[in-house]
Amino acid sequence: MFTSQFFHHGSSRPADPEQFGSPDLSASVSSPKKRPAARRAAALVLACALVGGGCGLGGAALQDHFSAPDPSAPQTSALKVETVRNTNNGKAMTPEELYAANLPSCVGITVSTTVNIFGQTTTSAASGSGFVLTEDGYIATNYHVIESAVGNSSVDIQVAFASGEKYTATLVGGEKDNDVAVLKIDATGLTPVTLGDSDSLVVGQAVYTIGNPLGELTYSLTDGMVSALDRLITTGSQENGQTVETTLNVLQTNCAINPGNSGGPLFNAYGDVIGITTAKYTEAESGVSAEGLGFALPINDVKDIISDLIQHGYVTGKPYLGIRASNVTEEIQRYGIPAGAVVESVADGSCAQKAGLQVNDIITAIDDTAIDSSSALSAALSADYRAGDTVTLKIYRQQQEMELKVTLDEKNEQTVASNQTPEVQEPEQQVWNPYDYAWRS
Repeated sequence: MFTSQFFHHGSSRPADPEQFGSPDLSASVSSPKKRPAARRAAALVLACALVGGGCGLGGAALQDHFSAPDPSAPQTSALKVETVRNTNNGKAMTPEELYAANLPSCVGITVSTTVNIFGQTTTSAASGSGFVLTEDGYIATNYHVIESAVGNSSVDIQVAFASGEKYTATLVGGEKDNDVAVLKIDATGLTPVTLGDSDSLVVGQAVYTIGNPLGELTYSLTDGMVSALDRLITTGSQENGQTVETTLNVLQTNCAINPGNSGGPLFNAYGDVIGITTAKYTEAESGVSAEGLGFALPINDVKDIISDLIQHGYVTGKPYLGIRASNVTEEIQRYGIPAGAVVESVADGSCAQKAGLQVNDIITAIDDTAIDSSSALSAALSADYRAGDTVTLKIYRQQQEMELKVTLDEKNEQTVASNQTPEVQEPEQQVWNPYDYAWRS
């Protein structure tokens, strides 16, 4: 598998709104319906590249990347982001109708950083996309689009509408593990999008996106279909000189997704947002970018995250196992060792340690979900569980299969700070002798 090249859906140029007018037609909204539970099976893992401005998404498996809220961010009462039905007389929109209905809800996002180098002031900018959540100015986008603004008040975030209106935005909160962020602008009377139901999607269904490819071709409409569901993609970035990876559950589409599209809405034919455009496949070694392989976060996976970000500035209830894990190589599997997530280290005081999980244990299932890699374990935890849930881990230890019950911790600053993960052993010490492993006492 090729490793990912860090290639955002962003541009070094700021978004410059084109002269589109605001149409009168708007998407219709009816009463909310209950969000179905998200259940996913382990899927293909791809190395992908993000497609937005700012720094890259990344993180070691099962490590926390909690982002504290900006203290200057406006406070708000609880907001529950719900799924609603489009009531366009039960009919799909034409592309023209969809564009006219949703253009006022789509924005271009420019993140600018000004630095002083040898007495010269230099400003760099990166561009992405986003969409309006509420009439009073809450806007959703990807975390990697605005990552350079996290904890840095000198970074300027500008939001631009097709009407030509521009606003300075405040970062309300960001969640790096799922690549979601919420901004706030000082505005009222905006046109929010209609959130759809991504769990009802089927392969072959028509989808559309409105975004700002290259940061210059603003408010472009592209179309395609749902190519696949429940893909696991692995994205990589550099942090403190080290390459870190993050795994996301996404839907695949052949809708054109290019630098500058990150954070934009992916619509179904009824004008409902069923995803957030995030990444495209890129071969790192050659830099070749495959066409027709774009990915989006399913909207049902991030509705609760968005609500938490608006209400708390961070995501509550995230499960924390407290381990670092890697994959069992194909070479090792030839000796009868099963595929799974092999435990490299266990954090002191973590729920994993309390349950008796040990270094070199191989996690092969969590409840009824088979686990064949560390990314599959991470995806299963984030998709189906919350802090406080008790799960059954099936593990392989010294030629024996066994089960451990674990009550998951919450992943937050306090938990991660108190449950420090020991340093992973040097690579030469991680090389397994399968015979040594199988008969070790």
